[in-house]
Order: sequence, then C-alpha cells, then structure tokens
Amino acid sequence: MTEDTAFNASLQTVLAREISGFVSLRKAERLSGGASQETYRLEIESAQGVVTLAMRRAPGGEQVEPTPGHPGLAVEAKLMRCALQAGVPEPEVYYVLQPGDNLGDGFIMQWLEGVALGARVVRSPELDGVRPRLAYMCGEILARIHGVDLAASGLDQDLDVLSPADYVEQTWERYRAFDTPQPMIDYAGRWLLEHMPEGFTPALVHNDFRNGNIMFSPQGVVAVLDWEVAHIGDPMRDLGWICTNSWRFGRTDLPVGGFGGYEQLFEGYESVTGVPVDRERVKFWEVFGSFWWAIGCLGMAEHYRTGPDQTVERPAIGRRSSECQVDCVNLLIPGPVSLAAQAGPLDKADMPRIDELLVSVRDFLHNDVMQETSGRLNFLARVAGNSLDIVLRDQVLGPAARQQELSRLRDLCNVADGSLDELRWQLVHGLRDGQISLQTEGLAEHLRATVVNQVAIDQPRYSGYKTAIAAG
Repeated sequence: MTEDTAFNASLQTVLAREISGFVSLRKAERLSGGASQETYRLEIESAQGVVTLAMRRAPGGEQVEPTPGHPGLAVEAKLMRCALQAGVPEPEVYYVLQPGDNLGDGFIMQWLEGVALGARVVRSPELDGVRPRLAYMCGEILARIHGVDLAASGLDQDLDVLSPADYVEQTWERYRAFDTPQPMIDYAGRWLLEHMPEGFTPALVHNDFRNGNIMFSPQGVVAVLDWEVAHIGDPMRDLGWICTNSWRFGRTDLPVGGFGGYEQLFEGYESVTGVPVDRERVKFWEVFGSFWWAIGCLGMAEHYRTGPDQTVERPAIGRRSSECQVDCVNLLIPGPVSLAAQAGPLDKADMPRIDELLVSVRDFLHNDVMQETSGRLNFLARVAGNSLDIVLRDQVLGPAARQQELSRLRDLCNVADGSLDELRWQLVHGLRDGQISLQTEGLAEHLRATVVNQVAIDQPRYSGYKTAIAAG
C-alpha cells in the first residue's frame, strides 16, 4: 500500500465515523502555503450532497509532543472553539485526530470561503468596499480574544505564561541555538531588553494575528486562523504583530496589515475594552515582531536541515530573515547606506556559464512547470525559481558586499586581520555579553550597511529595502 493510499484509507475511516451523513471521500488536496503545518481541502460525498471540509495537521503526519510556545494542535482546536464562543469569527471544529487514527496530530473543521492571502487582501477589488473598515474590525476582534476567561475555559492549564522579558529571552535563546552569527538580531535583542515595558495584565494572546492568518470577505472578517503559537501574556503583542512590516505586503503607508492605520486599530480595540491603548507598548511589540520573525525564518531553514518536511519552501523562507532585519534597521537605526557594486561579467570562456545554467532552470520552473501544474506543486515551482534568483543576485552582488562588510568589521573591532566569520562572531558575542554598547561609534552604520546589502540579494523588491535606501 502506497503512502497516499494509506493516508486516504485512514482519512476515510475517520470521516465515516465522525461526520454525519458521510458517504465517501472524493478528494483530499494539500494546499499551498502552510509552512509550519499542513492544510488540506477535503471534498466528500454526503447525504446532503458534495460537502467541503478542511483538515489541519502536523507536518508529515507526525504525533508531536507540545513544546514551550507550541501547545499542540489539540489545544489549537480548543482555542478556536473558545474563541468562537467569545464572538470571534471561527470555523467550527468537528473532530480532533487521535493517535489511533494513523493521521498524526490535527483536526477536521468547517470549510469557509474567503480571502486569506495577504497580497490579495491589500489589493483585490472585491474587498475595496470593506477594506477601510478592516483595521477597526481587527481591533474589535483582538479585544474579544484578549477578553476570553482563561480560568473558565481551562486555557490557563493548557498554555504557557510569558512575560515580555521572558519572551524576548526565550526568542533570543532560540536563535543562539542555531549557531549562526546575525549581528542585527543581537542588536535588536539588546534594544528590546533595554526598553522593556513595565507591568502587564495577562491575557490570551493569539500570537500570530496578522494579514495572512485572517480570512476576509466583502462583508468583513470571516475567520481568525492559525492559533498554534498562542500563549498567555501581554495582549499588546497582538496589536504590535499585525502592524509589523512583514505583513503589510508592500503597503508601508497602511501599517495595520497593509489595509488600515494605527488609530483605526486602536479605536476598534478601545470600543470593546474601554481602556486606552498604550502606543509605546505597541511600538515595542512591533520591533519585537520583526525580531521574532527574523528568528522564525531562520528556524524554517533549520527545520529543512533536521525536520521531516524538507520542501523547497523552508530554506526560501529562511532567506527572508534579512527582510525582518532590515525592518529592525528602519525602526531602530535608520540612515544613509551605500550599496555594494556589482561584480564584473563572468568568464565568457565557460560554455555555458554558471548564470546561464541557473537562468535556464529558473525559467523552466517559472514557465514550463508552472504552466503545467496547479495547487501546491505550482506554488513550490515558483518558490524554487525565486530561490535561484537569490543565487543569481548573490553572484553579482555578494562578493563586494562581503568584502565591504569585512573591512567595516576590522575597523569596528580594531583588528588588522581575521576572517569574516570570525569577526561576525566577535561582534555577536560582544553584543550578547554587553561588552559592546549599542551606541558604539560606527556600529549602527555597519549593521545598516550589512543588512541592507544582504536584503538587496535576498529580496530587493521588499518594501523595507526600499524604505532603507530612501532614508539617506
């Protein structure tokens, strides 16, 4: 029996037992996206006709023990049920998978129609009428989430409690375990600890409430999705996260998800809570959002190396860390920056040249493969082609960028030699142990130049890159 056959057989058994009126499974399609969990569209024949359901499960169909910051998919299903009772738009959860189902961790839920792709949310004409009201609606919904009674729901027994200081330290420690020197991440970590907000009222924090995890329709919000990293903590984390630049999809003029302004979000929140929003605390969490996602992106690359779901998507997301780092630059140390010069032409004697090989494969993926595929395979072909573009840009821009970085590091560390890797580590350790002050002369300029030149390689179309080069 093949893996797909076994999967369909197990799924059919569960559906027949748990879904009223079930007749047969017509199709189970894994959807594109969902880098941390798998999402399936299930089409079934039932006594009521053809019905569509959704299934969310752990990568590779594994049984995953809850870990700090990841309470597990069974708790995620419980969170969605509690949120629905509190007036938050949610799909109904029909069944939580059990070990004997042979499908791994996950749950089966109602299929809802709407727009969830962030880029479509900020641009699609079908949302033009409602878009100006979405930030206010999101503020109202966040207030309802934060108002969930933790004790009455039992969520106080399921979720970790994280103070702001603990959350910064936990996130920074996760990055340190990757054994990669990324000085801007350490700079941001130090800044956060030195600007820690005082006191907070613990509440349910969704922790990934952003454009891309919210489903919209022309009538408003259809559902809040992806509760997998919820915890109990400072509710302002959610307000800062939806304002983080990664989730504006190019609309830097509209900080709330690329569809609204800060004040609209705050007004919606205050209309439910009756308590003024602390703007400075939201700014702290906006900086933290870019810091957290910079590390989260590196985690995707680490998962590619060690995890069961080694798709082309994970290392591609890993390269997005530089996008988040340039957002930290723009928030904390904006200013002029010089861009590295392009390398000279490749040796024409090579037949074919390396760049020609890469371009031929990229074009094959973006043209031939994408024209002949759909769904997740089509999505992954696009990702693979984009990864080759990064390699092409690195060939042109990387040598000069790294040479200039090395020169700046030698000046900053006051040494005449040392490799790029050695000096990156020296700077990182100095930031971590406090030996290097955030106000050290030349530090901000070095970090800004390093990060901006890296994102020029990784994603020059990113809005944060354009903001950075315009700052000078």
